[in-house]
Amino acid sequence: MQIFESMRIAMRALAANKLRSILTMLGIIIGVGSVIALMSIGRGAQKYVTDQFAGLGSNLLFIAPGQVNDGPPQERKNVKLLTVHDMQAIGDRSNVPDVKAVAAEFSAQAAVTRGKKNLQAMVHATLPSYPNVINWEIGQGSFLTQNDFDGHARVVVLGADAYTKLFDPSEYPLDQVVQINNLPFRVIGIMAKRGGGLGGNQDEGIFVPLTTAQDRLFKQKTVSGDYQVNVIYASVVSEDRTAAATDEITAVMRERRKIAYLSGDDFSIISQSDVISVFGSILGALTAFLGAIAGISLLVGGIGIMNIMLVSVTERTREIGLRKAVGAKRRDVLLQFLVEAVTLSLVGGAIGIALGVSGAEAVTLAFQSFKAVVGLDAIAIAFFFSMSVGLLFGIYPAYRASRLNPIDALRYE
Repeated sequence: MQIFESMRIAMRALAANKLRSILTMLGIIIGVGSVIALMSIGRGAQKYVTDQFAGLGSNLLFIAPGQVNDGPPQERKNVKLLTVHDMQAIGDRSNVPDVKAVAAEFSAQAAVTRGKKNLQAMVHATLPSYPNVINWEIGQGSFLTQNDFDGHARVVVLGADAYTKLFDPSEYPLDQVVQINNLPFRVIGIMAKRGGGLGGNQDEGIFVPLTTAQDRLFKQKTVSGDYQVNVIYASVVSEDRTAAATDEITAVMRERRKIAYLSGDDFSIISQSDVISVFGSILGALTAFLGAIAGISLLVGGIGIMNIMLVSVTERTREIGLRKAVGAKRRDVLLQFLVEAVTLSLVGGAIGIALGVSGAEAVTLAFQSFKAVVGLDAIAIAFFFSMSVGLLFGIYPAYRASRLNPIDALRYE
C-alpha cells in the first residue's frame, strides 16, 4: 500500500505544476522519439539495400576491372577494361561450368531529347541477355535482340521514368524516335518500374545495343576492335556453387590476361552476399551511431529531470518537514520523489515512442520505395533507457529530500 500512496502523492505534486512537468519531459520525449525514428530509418536502409541487390538476380557475381581497394573507378589509372570476349569466355560452360548465364554493360551519360523535352540519362550499352541475368522484366514492347546487336541497330529501350519524362501519358512510345547525343534512335520497349539503386534511379536509364553505342556514341573499342565493358554479370547455377564459380572465373581471367604466377589480379569478382555484407555492416554501424547521437537527448532529458527535482525539493522543504514531523520515514520521502522522477521519464518515454513510430511511418509515406523498419527491440530499449534515466537522475534529489532534518525543514522560508 505504501507504494500506491507514494504514487498518489507524486501524481498530485506533478499535476500541480503541469507546464513544468511537460517541459521537464520534453528532453525524454525528444530522446526516445529520435532513437526509435533513427534506428527504424537505419534498419529500413539496410533492408532496402539488401532488397535492391536481391532483385538483381539469383546468385549473381560481378566482375569488374581493377581491384576494389584501389579506390573509386574514376580515380584508378591504367586500368585494363573488360571486353565482350571476356564475357563470352566466362559464359562458355566448358571453361566455367558453374555459370549458367552472363551479360555485360558499358555505362555512360548522354543527352536524350524528344522535341522540347530532354534529360541527362545513364546509357546502358548492353547485350540481349541483360534483363534475364539481372532479373528485370519488360513493361512494354521488347528488349534488344541478337539482330539488333549484330546489326548495330539504332534502337533504344527506355526506363520507366525516362519514358514519363520524354512522353506525355497519352502518347504511345513504341516506334517513336528519340535523340541520343543528337543521333536518332527508335524506341522498341519500356522497362518495368524497378526503383532506385546504388548508382541512382535505375528507372531513369536507357538501354542500347553495345555495338551501336561503341561505334556511334562513345567510341570505346580496343585496338583489336573488341568491345569494352564496365562490368560483367555472371549468374551461378546455385548458391552453394558461388565459391567454385569464382575460382573458375578467376582462372579463366588470369589466363586471358596473361597474369604471371603469384602476381596479383587486375580484376575483381564480387558476389551479392559480399556486397550485402559490406553495405549491411556500414549501415549497421551508421544506425548504431545515429542511435547513440539521439541517446544524448536522453542524457540531456535526464539532467533536466534532476534539475527540476532539485528545485522541487527546495520548494517543498516545509512540506517534507511536515511529513517527517507527523511520522513519515526517510524511505517514504525517498520513494515519493523517486516515483515522481520515474513517472516523468515513463510518461515522456511513452509519448516519445508514439512520436518515434509516427516519424518512421511518415518517412515511409514520403518515400514510396523505402520502408522504415520499426523493431520491438528498439521500442523496448528506448523505454528501458527512459525508465533508467528517471531512476538514475532521480536518486540524488530523492536522497537529498529524505536526508532533510524535519526541524530545519519546518523553519525553512
